[in-house]
Amino acid sequence: MRVLSDLRVGEVGRLVELTLPAGVQNHLMHMGFVPNALVRVVHRAPAGDPTVYGVDGIEIALRRETARSIRVTAPEAVVAQAAELAEAV
Repeated sequence: MRVLSDLRVGEVGRLVELTLPAGVQNHLMHMGFVPNALVRVVHRAPAGDPTVYGVDGIEIALRRETARSIRVTAPEAVVAQAAELAEAV
């Protein structure tokens, strides 16, 4: 497992857990940051903070401090899970 801020531009992770204050967590969940959602790193500001993430058809900029509190599975795990699902169908 990794934190969202560790992903590079273009990488995707599956959201596992948000460990944020209730108000921030609820706000993000209403925008699509829910368990099992796929989150893609769209781009990072020139200074490295904030970073724009895409989830559920929207893009949102998060500061590194917030993204460090969001746990995701490694992109390789997402690819492996997609391959397993494709074989099952």
